[in-house]
Amino acid sequence: MGIVTFVDETTSGGRSDGGGIEITEERLTVRELIRRRVFQEVAEYNARTPEVFQGLVQPQDTERVLNGYAVRTRRRMDPEAQTEQALKAFAGNGFLVLVGDRQVTELDDQIEVGLGTEITFLKLVALVGG
Repeated sequence: MGIVTFVDETTSGGRSDGGGIEITEERLTVRELIRRRVFQEVAEYNARTPEVFQGLVQPQDTERVLNGYAVRTRRRMDPEAQTEQALKAFAGNGFLVLVGDRQVTELDDQIEVGLGTEITFLKLVALVGG
C-alpha cells in the first residue's frame, strides 16, 4: 500500500502537481488507474462545486482557462461519464501515461505501484496551423 503521485505535463512545457491517491494493490491496469484518478477528481469537485474544474480531461459544457476548465453552470459531475471521456482521450492519444520513465500504451497494461511511484500524465497539445 502506498501513495501514487500524479504529475500533469503538457508538450508545451507546463508541469503541475496532479495530486495523488492511495493504492492498496501492488499492480493494477492503466484503465483502473485512470478510473480511480478521475473518480477522485470528480468527488473533490462535487464536494465543493467551484467555478473551475481541475482534472485530467475537459468536462462537457466547460471552457478551458488558465488553471483548469471553467464550468458554465455549476453542477455535480458524473464520475462514470468523466471516466469514459478520459479513457477515450487516452485511446485517442489525447494524453500519454508514463510510470517512472516507462510509457504504457494500452488500457489493459498492468503497472506496478510501489511506495513513491510517480505517474506522469502528458497531455498532448495540438499544434497551431498544423
